[in-house]
Amino acid sequence: MSSHKNSIQKIVLGGGCFWCLEASYSMVRGVVGVSPGYAGGHDEHPTYYKVCQGNTGHAEVVEVTFDPKVVSLKQILEIFWVIHDPTTLNKQGNDMGTQYRSIILCTAESQLVVVQQSIEKNQHYWPQPIVTEVHKLQGFYPAETEHRNYYARHPERAYCQIVINPKLEKLQARFASLLRPE
Repeated sequence: MSSHKNSIQKIVLGGGCFWCLEASYSMVRGVVGVSPGYAGGHDEHPTYYKVCQGNTGHAEVVEVTFDPKVVSLKQILEIFWVIHDPTTLNKQGNDMGTQYRSIILCTAESQLVVVQQSIEKNQHYWPQPIVTEVHKLQGFYPAETEHRNYYARHPERAYCQIVINPKLEKLQARFASLLRPE
């Protein structure tokens, strides 16, 4: 048996605007990369414009690359349930459309079991049923350059102040021990 069994892993998560998820997961110890992009649809050449039109089937997502020796998939998912509302179909706050749906795309069969257990564990925190889609990842398409590191480059913009900052504050309050030192 290899001692590298728990080497770097990836999971793809969608829960509203990918700027929010990217900013949040970029703060987590053990996360070695967060890439915004598109997944869960049928268009092999998605663009932000096409995805926003709602015709590609894709959601705005982030590919989270993490070291499970530092942060577990369970912890990645605990954060996911706190920084978005998994009970609203195709909507997060004022962001509406299928591209903003709650979705988890697994890169390994073993992740599917962990995800299902996490959903069952977290359902009781929500008054409505969790509607998060769970699938095996079929393809991840990186977002255009202007969407990468959006919050880090534009913290003063209104969307960052009004939508992203409250999520980061919630993340810091609930998961301080999992975050990188400032």
